Amino acid sequence: MSVLDWVVLLGTIGFIIGFGIWKNHFHRNISDYLKAGNSARWWTVGLSVMATQASAITFLSTPGQAYHDGMGFVQFYFGLPIAMVIICLFFIPIYHKLKVYTVYEYLENRFDLKTRTLTAILFLIQRGLAAGITIYAPSIVLSVVLGWNLNTVVIIVGLLVIVYTSIGGTKAVNVTQKWQMAIIFLGMFLAFGYIIYSFPNELNFHKALEIAGLSGKLEVIDFSFDLENRYTFWTGIIGGSFLALSYFGTDQSQAQRYLSGKSIQHSQMGLLMNGFLKVPMQFFILLVGVMVFLFYQIETAPIHYNPQNLEMIRNSDQAETLQVLEANHLNLQNEIKQLLLNPNLSQDENLQNELIFLEYEEKNKREQTKDLIKIIDNNAEVNDKDYVFISFILGNLPKGFIGLLLAVIFCAAMSSTASEINALSATATVDLYRRRIRGKSDQHYLNASKIFTVFWGLIAIGFASIGYLFENLIQLVNIIGSLFYGAILGVFLLAFFFKHIKSRAAFISVLLSELLVLLIFYLDIISYLWLNVMGALLCILLAHLFQFFLKLKT
Repeated sequence: MSVLDWVVLLGTIGFIIGFGIWKNHFHRNISDYLKAGNSARWWTVGLSVMATQASAITFLSTPGQAYHDGMGFVQFYFGLPIAMVIICLFFIPIYHKLKVYTVYEYLENRFDLKTRTLTAILFLIQRGLAAGITIYAPSIVLSVVLGWNLNTVVIIVGLLVIVYTSIGGTKAVNVTQKWQMAIIFLGMFLAFGYIIYSFPNELNFHKALEIAGLSGKLEVIDFSFDLENRYTFWTGIIGGSFLALSYFGTDQSQAQRYLSGKSIQHSQMGLLMNGFLKVPMQFFILLVGVMVFLFYQIETAPIHYNPQNLEMIRNSDQAETLQVLEANHLNLQNEIKQLLLNPNLSQDENLQNELIFLEYEEKNKREQTKDLIKIIDNNAEVNDKDYVFISFILGNLPKGFIGLLLAVIFCAAMSSTASEINALSATATVDLYRRRIRGKSDQHYLNASKIFTVFWGLIAIGFASIGYLFENLIQLVNIIGSLFYGAILGVFLLAFFFKHIKSRAAFISVLLSELLVLLIFYLDIISYLWLNVMGALLCILLAHLFQFFLKLKT
């Protein structure tokens, strides 16, 4: 990177961290620290909710997802607006009425302490793992840029987030996320504009979309009922709705954003803002990925996007084989480029079939490269989806733009990780520590919150240090969520809508439904998105069965 890129990157990150600490380093009590004194207006709530969900993984993995598989991933978010409306109507009024610090406090009010504790522990496990991934993702970027050891970068990034979050608290998280989202939107629009600008005169935006369609990248909606297909209209509407209900309604990292709202109306409007903007935002990020795909059809692309893997091959006895593959790959790219610039492509079926064949051959060369990597090191991770956008940024953007796009990734990482660690601290302090260690001063619990912030930050660093690419980082985060969210959502639905279910039946049902979800995932029976539906329905069904038998016994 150039000096200008470093100035832009470090200046942006330094400004956000410094601003957050400067504006919000003083807290009068635990309410100030964990709920920002209930001072957040609706636009702050909305942007904070969006920034929490839009982690660095979103900007690393989503373009790579679109590059390889097209726009279909956007279906994952189709259920989100539905969930936002339900949460605004049923969840938020109850949370605000009870003036809870965490959503799990409500479960003790409705059921008992052990149900509250179990649900809080499930959240801590799930979100603790996810926080590790959100630290791991930007660390990949920095390790590639600087050539540093990945674990060293994980520790540096993690400690930076811990300092920023432990000092600033919820108000700092909320305030700085507005700046972070502004930088994120600016960076992504500039990247999109630069790609379109860099296309040759023969390839305008309309023709680019036509070519993307011929390559199967614009197939947005799939109405098939295949339960093993991860991304269809039905998994998005049904599975996505359940996942969004769980995430936004029962996950403290999101709930803490709108629990800090100035009023019920401000919290509701903030969530509705997120519901209306999230799908277009994800669509746009995926479209950026499709444009990167087209860019690399015109410009020379590496045969594999993880430079460390390529370097490993070049330093092995497979170096000559790689050279042959790269030469063949370059020839294929030149042939593809000639076809794409052919003015008759959109009307000539023979040319279209030839393009499909050449793209298949090009993909085959990439697979052969992955085979070489496995020959050298069978434990090496050959998936390079998460390196696609990084490769484009570092290899093609002009000076200054590189620093800004890397700042986008780090802003997203800081915002989401800060929210997660902040929520983990709140849950550990309020649901576990303060519930059992009573009678202490407010300052004592404030200090405990800061200690738990550091503790969970270190846990996240530890998990990130043993992290690895799991097909795609954004999928890994969603898989982790799907393993726990269903049972957690189930117990909240029981609390809200099934008043005859008592505490004992609720506790047993959430425990057993969680164990069954883990078993179903282990046996690989259905796509992970359906695990949310399964977990919630199992929890509700088991609770009714246990309540019936318990009633018979009495």
